Amino acid sequence: MKRWPTNTLGKLIAIEKGKKTPEAFAAPTRTSVRYLQIEDLRPNANIKYCEPFNCPKATKADVIIAWDGANAGTVSCNLAGHIGSTLAVLRPIADDTLSPVFLSRFLEGNFDYLQRTATGATIPHVSKDALNSLQIPVPPLGEQERIVKLLDEGDELRKLRAQADQHTADLIHSLFSQIFGDLTVNSKGWPLRTLAELVKDGPQNGLYKHSSSYGAGTPILRIDSFYDGEVNDMTVLKRLRATPEEISRYGLRKHDIVINRVNSPEYLGKSALIPALVEPTVFESNMMRFSVESTHVEPGYLIRFLQTRAAKRHILGRAKHSINQSSINQEDVKSMPVPLPPLSLQREFAARVAEIRAMEAEQAASRHRLENLFQSMLHRAFKGEL
Repeated sequence: MKRWPTNTLGKLIAIEKGKKTPEAFAAPTRTSVRYLQIEDLRPNANIKYCEPFNCPKATKADVIIAWDGANAGTVSCNLAGHIGSTLAVLRPIADDTLSPVFLSRFLEGNFDYLQRTATGATIPHVSKDALNSLQIPVPPLGEQERIVKLLDEGDELRKLRAQADQHTADLIHSLFSQIFGDLTVNSKGWPLRTLAELVKDGPQNGLYKHSSSYGAGTPILRIDSFYDGEVNDMTVLKRLRATPEEISRYGLRKHDIVINRVNSPEYLGKSALIPALVEPTVFESNMMRFSVESTHVEPGYLIRFLQTRAAKRHILGRAKHSINQSSINQEDVKSMPVPLPPLSLQREFAARVAEIRAMEAEQAASRHRLENLFQSMLHRAFKGEL
């Protein structure tokens, strides 16, 4: 084990918190710059732009950290642009002391610590004091570069696994289009029904609780817990104190569908199909839920339709927009026209999706092993054991 000098992080870095842009947009202009938000810390983010304004700016040599939200503590390097209000820039004070990439890997290994020490009941925030008090080893820059290279090689295995997983996920989208055609224009001419004709229960808006109720108790599904029609991980949900009556009224059931009803336009209408639950779970007030009559429509078909441009176009076309957010109501959702292929075809699609999901479960086991290996490498790297 190598013995390196250590220092508190607060003595080695400067922290600059981001700001919210007056307007973000998808297409660049002659004068625009890239605008970075939490989703930009993940691969394959949709790039956004803004006009220059008085805002902290990151270069590719800086470390960017998610400061607010469920992913507080997530870090990334090699990004440049104006920094959104949920992010912060971490910049080494001295160029000859700390490599930004070495710092980024160190913080990646301390993600659980940053999550544990976060402040805020409903919206977590990185604790500046906890971050600054971290003890970081400071080997010579050449040694930092060697460690980063080893960790990058381990990380590449994770990326290859993630790419294979994405190819599997893409199979579902391809299969949907192959069987049902382009539903943006209903290219196969399926009969149309309104969502109201297919719903047997709901829509119903979710549970609102004051921030003082959060901390322990019943899991609550929030809008950051699902993506592309699927709930990411039910085991990491926030919890709150809910009465038996609230659990009965707002409790989720297998095959319920939830839709985000209040958000910025790009996330409005985000939806997910609820899987089997291991314990009673409620859903938050920024979404609505409903269940469908399975003799008319297969839930697995409907959730895929809700991811299409046709569904998004309907929702945005009826949304009410204000300065900070957009919203839809229950009637907006119920009036949505849904192409309705034969139920037998919908069930064939659902069965084939189940086969793909089984394949994904095997891949998840492989991904878990690689993740454990990489976390072990991170732990050993900063103890001087690599």
